[in-house]
Amino acid sequence: MTLQPLPFPADAAGWADFVSERPAQRIARVRELDERLKGEPALSTADRLELWNDTELALAEALSEAYLLSEAHPDAEVRELAEGQVQAVESLSAARLLDRELWSVFADAPTDGLDADQARLLSHLLRDFRRGGVELADDERERARELADRDTELSLTFSRNIRDGRREVQVPVAGLAGLPQDFVDAHPADERGFVTLSTDYPDLMPVRDYASDRATRLALVGAYNDLAWPENDPVLAELLAVRAQRASLLGYPDWADYETETRMIGAGAEIPVFLSRLDDASKPAADAEYPLLLERLRRDVPDVDAVTIADYWYLVGAIKREQYDVDAQLVRSYFPFERVVSGVLDVTGRLLDVEYLPVDAPAWHDDVQSFDVVRGGVRLGRIHLDLHSREGKFSHAACFPLAPGVAGRVLPEAALLCNFSRGLLEHDEVVTFFHEFGHLVHDILGGHQRFARFSGVATEWDFVEAPSQLLEEWAWDADVLASFSGDADGRPIPADLVARMRTADGFGRALEVRRQLGHANVSYRLHVDRPSDLQAETERIYAATSPVQPLPGQHSYAGFGHLTGYGACYYTYQWSLVIARDLLSGFGEGLMDPEAARRYRTEVLERGGSRDARELVEAFLGRASSFDAYQEWLAGR
Repeated sequence: MTLQPLPFPADAAGWADFVSERPAQRIARVRELDERLKGEPALSTADRLELWNDTELALAEALSEAYLLSEAHPDAEVRELAEGQVQAVESLSAARLLDRELWSVFADAPTDGLDADQARLLSHLLRDFRRGGVELADDERERARELADRDTELSLTFSRNIRDGRREVQVPVAGLAGLPQDFVDAHPADERGFVTLSTDYPDLMPVRDYASDRATRLALVGAYNDLAWPENDPVLAELLAVRAQRASLLGYPDWADYETETRMIGAGAEIPVFLSRLDDASKPAADAEYPLLLERLRRDVPDVDAVTIADYWYLVGAIKREQYDVDAQLVRSYFPFERVVSGVLDVTGRLLDVEYLPVDAPAWHDDVQSFDVVRGGVRLGRIHLDLHSREGKFSHAACFPLAPGVAGRVLPEAALLCNFSRGLLEHDEVVTFFHEFGHLVHDILGGHQRFARFSGVATEWDFVEAPSQLLEEWAWDADVLASFSGDADGRPIPADLVARMRTADGFGRALEVRRQLGHANVSYRLHVDRPSDLQAETERIYAATSPVQPLPGQHSYAGFGHLTGYGACYYTYQWSLVIARDLLSGFGEGLMDPEAARRYRTEVLERGGSRDARELVEAFLGRASSFDAYQEWLAGR
């Protein structure tokens, strides 16, 4: 049987019905299946697991479709309808885990004769019931349900306020000094001689990288650091309180312990231990890098006391240009948007033995490009690229699952939501594209599992970034970049320039780790300590973590979107990076080595979540993961 992709509406008028009716049908289907599970005691354990898989598939389909459209559809009414469906699906999911009758269907089920996949599914779902609160007293179970629903509601509000929180600043024409000419041309002055800049990425990133006028950098980065404030101040305060109450009710010391139980790190107390290790590893190099930034800033602003986060990217770029002969404006000239898109498709296609065939199919916006992922004439899945900013759209870069692939039943689909320029891309954006595409191919290639629970990017949450961080390395390879880059005359980026880029990339690396440590500490400490003054504590943490100082009096936590999905566990990015640097050692014969690529594809990506992450790593490397490769990378070796 040929599996069919999602049937998106062919006209704008159909989207409201699509986002209302499809999730409602799946919710009804789940309720029907639950009644079967509870009403047919003669079912074998294997049959019960198949029915449970059907419910998880229906819930995942409903949630994925609604969540994507809540973040990406251009019509605010459709986004609002989609948010309501996300709330309904999440509420049902939480309520099911509190249903003792449903729990008993599996808690009392005999395990004789189950194969490894079935036993894994049973173990995971029983763990979910326990973590959901099914063993609590009746009044406590009701309270657990209320708290779970409120968590979802607050998280959606937090994300919506960020998505809708776009800000603008006005600067004089002279404030654009240092910016690329195409950027200046795209930002004409008004009749008063002022230029309007927004906090959208196509404005923010060039300004923070190139604006030699410090006032311009301070103005725009300052506006970005106040996204969704003050709206998200009470939202986050309540969200942290709700999560603390949930953790306590469910028997966990704090929210970090609740979240980490199902992750590689294993316990909340291990987060500060891990972060301390990163602190020790990065501090000497960061302490050596920072004075160079301060000295460079004082050439522009002689009486300045400290480098701020508004100066950081500009100064790193200036030093790379002046000391390493890497001019980022020259580099970007080799990366027109369309070349980068075709290049990422070509490189990953060769690496993973797939083709991407463009399809002319309806989608939620005209910007969306859709491709079938094909190998040997067989369609493995479908991807959707929504790569430019617009009002009301998710404002960062991320992969969103759309259809959870199940072998023989559902074709996996996923989408990228990014905010790239339509012209030239910064090399950092090329790296970001490879990173997010890593999630996308993981979703598709891992989307052929027997059970929906283990489909796609379904490993432990602190492993999911590793495949994407690994794929970033291809954006630093001279041969890879030469295969798709091209300046205005079509000439590819020179290999010697890429070599200098790689050398220069080592500068500021430790300070970047310190910046990431700041995010991780904020994520952890806000959830565990729950400070009464979010602004003061967030600023204190950032100031203590890195010599590069936060802008005083601002509220970056209000726009820290990872606080909803990643919760207390932003440490994930560095944890995964430790693994990614080690996975790279498996490509010792070159990044396009077909044998290494085949083993990586089959042992890591195509397994989805059917094995624990440690097993995936060991199967590819032939050993357990080590910290050594990360340590060497941090030292620039």
